[in-house]
Amino acid sequence: MKEALVIQGLDGKKTLSGSINVNGAKNAVLQAFAMSLLFKDELVLKNVPEIEDVKNMVEIFKSLGVSVVRKSKGVYAIKVLNKISTVLPEEISKKFRASIVLTGPILSRFGSVSFPHPGGCVIGSRPIDIFLNGFESLSAKIKESEKGYTINSDGKLKGTKIFLRIQSVTGLQTLMMAGVLAKGKTIIKNAPLEPETKNLADFMNLCGAKIKGAGTSTIEITGTGPLAAKGKVFNTPPDRIEAGSFLILGAVAAERLEINNCNPGDFESLIETLKYCGVNIEVLKNKVLVTNKKGGVYRSADIKTHEYPGFPTDLQAPMTVFLTQAEGEALIFETIFEGRLNYMSELVRMGADIRLCDPHRAIVRGPTPLRGREVESPDIRAGLAFIIAVIIANGESIIHNVHYIDRGYEKIEERLRSLGLNIKRVEITA
Repeated sequence: MKEALVIQGLDGKKTLSGSINVNGAKNAVLQAFAMSLLFKDELVLKNVPEIEDVKNMVEIFKSLGVSVVRKSKGVYAIKVLNKISTVLPEEISKKFRASIVLTGPILSRFGSVSFPHPGGCVIGSRPIDIFLNGFESLSAKIKESEKGYTINSDGKLKGTKIFLRIQSVTGLQTLMMAGVLAKGKTIIKNAPLEPETKNLADFMNLCGAKIKGAGTSTIEITGTGPLAAKGKVFNTPPDRIEAGSFLILGAVAAERLEINNCNPGDFESLIETLKYCGVNIEVLKNKVLVTNKKGGVYRSADIKTHEYPGFPTDLQAPMTVFLTQAEGEALIFETIFEGRLNYMSELVRMGADIRLCDPHRAIVRGPTPLRGREVESPDIRAGLAFIIAVIIANGESIIHNVHYIDRGYEKIEERLRSLGLNIKRVEITA
């Protein structure tokens, strides 16, 4: 049985109102699960979002023989036994790409790891040579087959110098965690600057790791033994992508929207871009408030995605929806993934004036009214962008492939309903 979201559009009216809390970051909590494999005692994670990717990660842990206990909503206790399976289950691991971050901790602690070719959203080629080359640099041996990869360290990984050819966030985090238990010193250059990496490194340092430079382009890790929590709790930071998505929603569909439990400094690029476009935003310590006046018109702005602290690729799709309602012409330049503009054809069918120049660039002209229709979510972020699009559209819309949205956003329909949106989840029979 498949599910869909049925949404009654606002026909361009900005009538949503209220406050919404930002949950723990998807791109931090999955890495925190991987980090727990480096600990010799129980590690407790808090502010864990109840999303499908977390459920998948828990399934993988249980299949490996790792103890995972959900103590209460958003609180998980993880205990790694002295011996676990080092083979990632094929069916579950292929559901989402983040499973690959487990390879570094498992390899460095248990000496080997086997995993299938990674899966996840279809948003362009995302090669794993960054991971494989890094493991080889750490003196591991790799065997590839039709089913996937088997990597062995012959005892212990050896620290080395690694230059990341591409600024891969998950690649960096995986190799950084591998370096924690490697022998000697590991230096990683051309490291991406995402705040989730620094948050992870800071916590590991509190628990016995020796990591310098997290949050800069050069990270130095001196190998240690397994880490010890000793009662320390990892508190998942707020999801800056979710916060940014809600901010865009507020700009195009709300009279007043307060976005709570966020770190505005983590998505400054979006805030400053929206301010440039004329959105009335008030930035406070742990919240952002967006208010709209009747008759207000936004202006367009070119968008070029870039690694942090530049404009996030994960906010490119929601921002494109915003630009369909702004006055003027804007160039969208997606520099990270070559397939990430494919969702635009659905927006065009809704009435958007978008011309695709090539797999990386598109021209958006606005403002254009959107009309409701049935759409299929191709990935997590485009799925949320479609929600924003059908909210501002005229008439009723149905969004299929809701499982993609569920992978990154917890109970999205309940949270949006609290703002005054007519939205419901329904079962669709094949």
